[in-house]
Parts: sequence; structure tokens; C-alpha cells
Amino acid sequence: MNAPTSRPGGVSRRTALTGLAAGAGSLALPGTAHAAPTPSASAADPAPGAMKLFADPGFDFAGLLALGAAGMRASEVGEVLTAVNAVNAAGLSEQSYTDTFRAWGDRLAAPPAAGRHGGDVPPQTRRFRSLRAAQYYAQALFYVLGTTSPADEKAVYLAGRTAWDAFTRLCSPAAVRAEVPYGGTRLPVWFFRPEGPARPRPTVILTNGSDGQNVDMWTYGVSAALDRGWNALVYDGPGQGQLLFVEEIPFTTRWEKVVTPLVDWLAARKDVDSARIALTGLSMGGNLVARAAAFEHRLAAVVCQPGCVSPWLGFDKELRDVVTPDKAETNRVWNEEVVPELTPQLAFTVKKRFEIFDRQALRQARAGKVLTDLWTPAQVAIGLDITKLVPRIKAPTLVLDYDFELFYPGQPRQMYDLLSSRREYVKMTEATGAQLHCSPMAPQQHCDVVFDWLEATLRPDRS
Repeated sequence: MNAPTSRPGGVSRRTALTGLAAGAGSLALPGTAHAAPTPSASAADPAPGAMKLFADPGFDFAGLLALGAAGMRASEVGEVLTAVNAVNAAGLSEQSYTDTFRAWGDRLAAPPAAGRHGGDVPPQTRRFRSLRAAQYYAQALFYVLGTTSPADEKAVYLAGRTAWDAFTRLCSPAAVRAEVPYGGTRLPVWFFRPEGPARPRPTVILTNGSDGQNVDMWTYGVSAALDRGWNALVYDGPGQGQLLFVEEIPFTTRWEKVVTPLVDWLAARKDVDSARIALTGLSMGGNLVARAAAFEHRLAAVVCQPGCVSPWLGFDKELRDVVTPDKAETNRVWNEEVVPELTPQLAFTVKKRFEIFDRQALRQARAGKVLTDLWTPAQVAIGLDITKLVPRIKAPTLVLDYDFELFYPGQPRQMYDLLSSRREYVKMTEATGAQLHCSPMAPQQHCDVVFDWLEATLRPDRS
């Protein structure tokens, strides 16, 4: 780091806070406050700029994810827009957003009116009500740490998990529910199969990012895989889902140790073509799967959505400069000079951003406190750098990028340039409404790009 030796990182309290505010898009996960560039629409534009549901770009991104999921039946346009109107009418905040979407989750998780009147509710109705409930609970979960009840985080997660499990049981055929050994715990997995005879099929392992829930994997992979006759595996890794919110296990820098037992489990199944197992990673998952593919060479293809070589570089530079090799001094500057002047919104951002990397940070966030040890979780984020590992990937790799990529700008192209395997780079564009991190307004288009490439790459006759 280029910093004067007289002060760690050369950071003053004011410059650190200025950096946090100005660079909140770097600091934040998708869905938190960030300064998004807003493209101007003109009559010549083939498509207008990003739709605006909320004045704050971070909340807007979250709302767009929920709205875009409607194409995969993981939300309802009318429900999302009604929720958006209610949030705006109440005054946009973490509290109003969480309360509104949690209420929608509760409404859809409850038996529908027909059931309360004694009639049998068709499984198809219950199935997609459950999926939409999982979506709305996921929306509430993201912001719950910024409310007056941050300790509700686990309960909100479990409500969404219950809805997701109900959905998977009602699929036809029902998803296979299993647990795969990993370290001292087990990874929850959901294995989806298309209708039809049991036979070896190509299979995709779908990897979430640093804040997504299982419902997002339906939107960004499972539905498309089933439509094409593929199997799909969804799982919670460390720092995700059950392992984070229930078991309090944070992210690991060794994601190959997560993926290898999943490949073992799939390869033992008779309905999986073990020569055609692909791995995809959404958001920060684009970093995790690339790391795994550098070591796990049974993978037939890898997709990074987007390419991400260093999640730590997604944090604002002023924040990164606080972290030095000296743990005690790093934490002194953090606690004495930065934390006391955090606004409530920035405090929420910090809590949300670091709970995934450290158990103590998670517990403090649930107690309504900002983490006191910045250094320890920062080491995990720093340790996710895979710059030196990307050239070791042997599988064909697709790297996606996005117009107005806010969280890892420039990194998709960097990953593509580092690859030595067969590779392809595709940029999702504003011209077709697929701009912004993970194309929140165009998941169907996103899946078309990914699965068209996978089918071409994994077809049996390809030499």
C-alpha cells in the first residue's frame, strides 16, 4: 500500500468517512446504498436507462432484482410494485423496506383463501406462492440489520428457507434434498431434475454470491436448466444461507474444498453425466467458482457472472487503506476515528458487508453494533484474491461483464486476460436492458447467454 509510515494507510477519520460515503457502491453488496451512474435516455436509445423504483440507487437495485425475477415466476410484478409504492409512501428506509417485504412473505407463506374455506389448494398454486414468499423474505433479509430488530436476521432467514423448502418439495419431480459432508458440518443441497426418464444428464452446480439466497439460483439457473433438460444443483456454502445465518460459519478462502465434495456427490449419481458437470457463480460467486476450478479439474465448464479476481478491491480505497499489517493499529484507527462518525446508513452497510466474513462481526451486527475488529474479516476478503490462480483453470470458461458494473469494474476483463484455457468474454449491455451487476432487469436474457454457451461447450459431439 502506498501510505506514509507515520500513520496506517495515511487515513484520517474524515477521509475514511468521505471514502465510505462516496464509494459506498464499492463497499456495499448489491442492494446497499451506492452511487450508481444513471445513463441518460434519448429518443435514439434502443432501450431507456435503468428503471427507477426508488430514489436511492441501492434500494433500487434490490427492487429491480425482485421485479426481474417475475419472468421466472419468482415474483409477481403487481406484488413487487405494490410493495414499492408502500415503501415509498412510508418513507424509504431499511425499516420500511424490511417490514413491507416481510409482510408480503408472511402473506404468501400462509394458506391461500381457498384453503381456509375447506377446499383443496392445487399444489401448483402452493408451489409458486412459496417461491414468491421466498423472494420477498430474501428482500427483507438483506436490510434487517438496518432495522430496530437486527436480531431478527435468523428468523427472517428461516422463514424464507421454509418457503424455499416448500417450493422444492412441490416441484415435479420434487427436488432431492441432501446434505454433503464438508469439514465439521454438512452442506445443504437441493438437486433438481427435469421431468422424463432417469438417465445421465448434463448438470450445472449453481453458486451464489455473498448475499444471495436460494431463490436467486432458481431465477439465475435452475429454471433455465430444467427447461433444457439439464439437472441443477443448488447449495449453501460457508458464508451463505444455513451455514451463515444458522451455523454462523463465515466465508472460506478455499472454495475448492466446498466444490470438490459436491462433484463427488454428483459423480456417484446414475442420473448425472459425470463428464458434463458445469459450475456457475453469480456475483461474488464468480470469484469462488474460478478459485474452485483452479484445483477441481473434473469440471467440464465454468461460468463467472461476472469475473472477479479480488473481492477486496471492490471495497473503497479509503476503507482498504485503514487495514494494514498491524492488527492493533488498524483496529484502533477503525474504532477511534472511523466508527464514531458513521451515519446510520453507513453503519448498516458496514454490518452487512462484514458479517459474511467473521462470526464475531455477525454477532455484533445482530446486537445492533458495528464490528470492533475490522482487521480479521478484512484478511478473509483479502485472501480471496485469485490473480495467481486463474491461469491454472483448465476447463473452458465463460466470463460475463455488464455495462455499469459497479462492484467489480474492470475485473471481468482482467480475469479473461489471465485465463489460459478456452475462454469467451460476453458483455451484457444497456442496449438490451441487461445492464448493471448481474443484469437484474434481464435474468431470462442472462440465462439464455449462459446456457447457450454451456450447451455448445458441453455437447457430446464437440471435439
